Formats: sequence, structure tokens, C-alpha cells
Amino acid sequence: MTESRDLTTQAVENQPPPLEDYDPFENDPALREALEREGGGWGAAAVREFGCEVATVRFQAWGRAANRYPPELRTHDRFGHRVDEVEFHPAWHEIMRTAMAAEVHNGPWRDPRPGANAVRSAKFYLLAQIEAGSCCPLTMTYASLPALRHQPEIAAEWEPRILGTVYDPRAISSVEKKSVLLGMAMTEKQGGSDVRANSTTAKLSEGEGAEAVYELTGHKWFCSAPMCDAFLTLAQTGRGLSCFLVERWPASDAPNPFHLQRLKEKLGNRSNASSEVEYAGTRARLLGEEGHGVATIIEMVHHTRLDCVVGSAGMMRQALSQAMHHATHRRAFGRTLREQPLMRNVLMDLALESEAALTLSLRLARAYDAGAEDAAEAAFARIATAVGKYWVCKRAPGMIYEAMECHGGNGYVEESILPRLYREAPVNAIWEGSGNVIVLDVLRSLVRHPETLEAFLAEIASARGGDRRLDRWLETLPDDLARPDEGAARRLVERMARALTASLLVRHAPAPVADAFCATRLSEDPGFTFGALAPNAACDEVLERAWPH
Repeated sequence: MTESRDLTTQAVENQPPPLEDYDPFENDPALREALEREGGGWGAAAVREFGCEVATVRFQAWGRAANRYPPELRTHDRFGHRVDEVEFHPAWHEIMRTAMAAEVHNGPWRDPRPGANAVRSAKFYLLAQIEAGSCCPLTMTYASLPALRHQPEIAAEWEPRILGTVYDPRAISSVEKKSVLLGMAMTEKQGGSDVRANSTTAKLSEGEGAEAVYELTGHKWFCSAPMCDAFLTLAQTGRGLSCFLVERWPASDAPNPFHLQRLKEKLGNRSNASSEVEYAGTRARLLGEEGHGVATIIEMVHHTRLDCVVGSAGMMRQALSQAMHHATHRRAFGRTLREQPLMRNVLMDLALESEAALTLSLRLARAYDAGAEDAAEAAFARIATAVGKYWVCKRAPGMIYEAMECHGGNGYVEESILPRLYREAPVNAIWEGSGNVIVLDVLRSLVRHPETLEAFLAEIASARGGDRRLDRWLETLPDDLARPDEGAARRLVERMARALTASLLVRHAPAPVADAFCATRLSEDPGFTFGALAPNAACDEVLERAWPH
């Protein structure tokens, strides 16, 4: 007779359920309030619907698969013909189809009413929580239109397709598509962020004016999202560095040489393709004034930097959600982790960081909405976006790591989303200008565009009297900004970011959140790790706001 086996060791106890099929919009009071405050309340239902979609078991599985099976480059077909195509896992296509249907790539251009950028940013924030690699082509498509409008004739051709919402990944001419995606190819081996060192050349081939066609020759070290339908790129003409639009698959029978040399093997952002591309007589059309390419493409860069901030805030929120969910269910020493004093300190600190990043992100989105009609808002957006990108994107990796540690070993294994978030987090600090480049942009704005300084100071001063610690900062910061020193500029921009975020929280967040933020982020001794807060009686309120029971 066979003895029965004792399988009690296989019982699973004291483990949290998966965080899936939940409502990340309803569970995030700070997001709901910010969306309403920044003019996007009219889109709350659509934001909530999209949030519930990306939090489903199905969508989360797509995110895992798209990162587990990254894109592959196919340079030639089996007969030896050059094709230069990137093949993706089917999950990637499902993610892109869902995001484009939700207008994540074009919402403010399809419906440019007040609050449109806030609504789109809220959706982007929710998408970044689950699958951030897809954000790259969506961001660049959104950001391309302001640059394309420097050449109205080209914008008239491409704008209707940019406004489409039906994802079409086929390698065919854009005139056959209802929707398109746009990418960017700026940097080169020898220059990196110093794009004026670019050596790619552009030679007039035929036509003139808006109909002129140039041929490009050169190598781009980073081409973001090479599966897109067209790309903004930079090349040298006789009049200097100029901006061009390269169509990937033109309507003519002759292929446009766009030779993908390799895909980059990146730390994170695995689901998305980044490549090197060779131009060899590649046909392109001029955007904007010849010799003023940086001024043209900077319109695109300005909008992508907004998404760097929003995307980082989204990943931070997902890390916080995972930590709070785990700590609410997991028990140790007779209590849940959420009830343990040390863990409560860590969770509260993470909650402050997450809400601060979100609040700044949505305020920036409102500035983009209002900037077309309000010069002060446009000036604020110009400098505050750079300040926000520097600060929020640099805070994200450390914050996500600390959320990972809340799980112990479970947070370190790949079944958890946290390792993927951790690998993904640095890209937004590096992409579209790493730390020093962003800081130098802030300094240039302070010196060359005094209206940006005026708008920035006006914004933070609107919280004067709301917190004594912030008031002390407001007494000294204007003098420091009036005499910026490049060698100490990182510290200056950090102070600007902390002052701006504190100002927003003092005006808009519940008192426990604003008070705790000012007590730590404006303190002379803020602590060097998350969870080093002084004892705070408001911890219950902050944690309940971050993750309602």
C-alpha cells in the first residue's frame, strides 16, 4: 500500500495576491486631484478607462512578454535583398495598438482644448507604470508635430496621419496608412550631446523651396524607434546644421536607403528598439530654415522632455504601489509590514517622493496647454521642464530600488516587475540630454531668457506664507539664480527643483504631505536614504492617501 505524501510544505501562506485587475486611477487620489486641478477633469473617465485597461492581467502579460522577447533586426530577406526591418513579439503590437487607440501619441493635437496635455500626461503616467518601452515611439510621435509645423507644407501632409489612432506596423508607404509613428536620429559617435559636431551631410538633389529634396550621407549613433514611418534628423548643409524629415518607406518604387547597422543592447528599455543607422544618399526634406536645425528640432526635444518627467513619475508610482500592496498583505512579527514603524517610515518617504513627482508632472502639462496663449506659462514651461527632468529622473532609480527592498528577495526576482522598473529608470535621465546638458540648458535660460527666471520665481512665490521652511528658501534663492555659477550648477538646479515641488505641494497637497515634504526636502539634514524621516504623527494620513485600504 502506497503511503500518502504530506504536502503541507507546498502550502502558500503570508504572500500577497498579484497586483492586477485593479483601478490605478481610483487608487491614486493625488492623480485624480492633479488632473482636475490642471484642467483635465473633463477627461477623467477616459483616463480611468485606460488605467483599468493597462492594469489588467492581459496587458501586464503583454508587458512581460515584450521585454522577455526583445525586438530583432532583420537586415536582409532570404534572397539577399536589403530590408532593414525590426521584428517584434506580438505582445508589443498589442501594447502599441491599445495605446494608440487611447490617443497617448496625439491627444492634445486631436482635441486641443484646455487640459488636453494634462489628460494625455495622465494616460502616459499610467502606461509607464506597466510597460515603459512603448512610451518611446508614442512620445516622439506626439513631440514631432510642433517641429513639423516649422514647414507648413510638410505638416499638412503628415498631420492627418499623425492624428490617426489605428496602429499599423506594416513596412509600407505612409500614404497607404491611416496612422503613422515618428522617430528621431540626432546624435553621432563623435559628438553625442554636442550635436553641432555632427558630420552627416545634406546635399540638394532636386527641386526648390518646400519641394526640395536633399540626399543625406552619414552615420547616426542613436536612432530611436527605427520601426517608425519617418524620422527627424540633423545634417550639415552649406549654411550649417539643419533639420530634415526622412521618410522610411516612400511612395515611389525606389527604396530610401536607411540601413540599420545594429540594435543597441541596452540596460533597460528592452521592449523598444534603438539602433544605429547609415544614411547613404538617403532622401530627405528640409524642416524650418536651413542652418537653424537645432532651433527646429528643439521643439520636439522640449516635448519629449516633458514625457521624461511624466514617465519617471509613472514608474515611481508603480514601485510605490507594489511596495504598499506588499506591505499591506505581508505579515512579520505579529503585524503587517505596513504597521511596522521602520517600514512605515520608508513607505511614507516613498509616498512623498511619488506624489511630488506626479504633482510637478501635471503642473508642467498645464503649462504646455496654456503656453500657446500665455507667454508667462510658455516661459515657465521652458525652464521648469528642464528643472523637473533633472530632478525627477534622477530621483527615480533610487526610489525604485528602495521600493524593491521593501519586498526583500521577492522584489529582486524577475517574476516581480521591480527589476524591470529598476533597469528602465535611468533612461529618462540620459535620454534627451543627460544631467549636465540639462543643467547647462537651465543656466542658458537664466542668462539669455530673463523671462523664464521671472516666471519661475513667480510660480514658487505664490506659496509664500504657506510654510516657514519654504519661506526661508524663497529669501535666498532669487539671489543665487541671479548669479549662477556653472561649477555649482547641479546644486542650484536641485534647489530649484525642491523649491518648486515644495511650492506646489504647499498649495495643493493635504497638509500632512506638504508638511512632511518641507520638513525633509528643505531640511539642512534630509538624510541620505529613504526612510530616514523624523518621527511623524501624520504617517497614517500619508499612507492612506498613497494606498487606501
